Amino acid sequence: MNPMLIEFPEEFTTERLIIRMPRPDDGKVVYDAIQASINELKPWLPFAQKEQTEQDVELNIRSAHIAFLKREDLRLLIFLKETGEFIATSGLHKMDWSIPKFEIGYWIDSRYSGKGYMTEAVQGITDFAFNELHARRVEIKCDKRNTKSRAIPEKLGFELEGILKNDDLSPDTNELRDTCIYAKTV
Repeated sequence: MNPMLIEFPEEFTTERLIIRMPRPDDGKVVYDAIQASINELKPWLPFAQKEQTEQDVELNIRSAHIAFLKREDLRLLIFLKETGEFIATSGLHKMDWSIPKFEIGYWIDSRYSGKGYMTEAVQGITDFAFNELHARRVEIKCDKRNTKSRAIPEKLGFELEGILKNDDLSPDTNELRDTCIYAKTV
């Protein structure tokens, strides 16, 4: 079946969060979060290596919106239920609809870190993948050195399937890094 014909919700909630697909005009809140968190994002994420304008981020959000509709990549934006404030981005990436399997990626506005929001969001997204998209496998890959990122799959019971040595370059491309692969399967 063509993935574009698969119907599933474009928004869902957890106890404290609203998790939804990106929409045109979300760029400003994402841009503001990137600017507030740039020092925390730079060691781990390639997009944080170069300065972006608000327009650059809006274009990226609109591309993500289209990719979501085409089922090519399912980026998700995370908002606080109580206030509607944008706090993080995540999503289901590198999907293989024939299995189906997905990889979860994530980053949080550093002003909201340390409150369990990302752990709650990743649990909600994992449940969404298994319950709504009928996933057979959900992966989380992260830099071995990124202890905050690693803590999330470990807390949620993902199995560390392996550590790939010299698997990737650091975001600034100056050194080789090891990649941890965590997974849940059914």
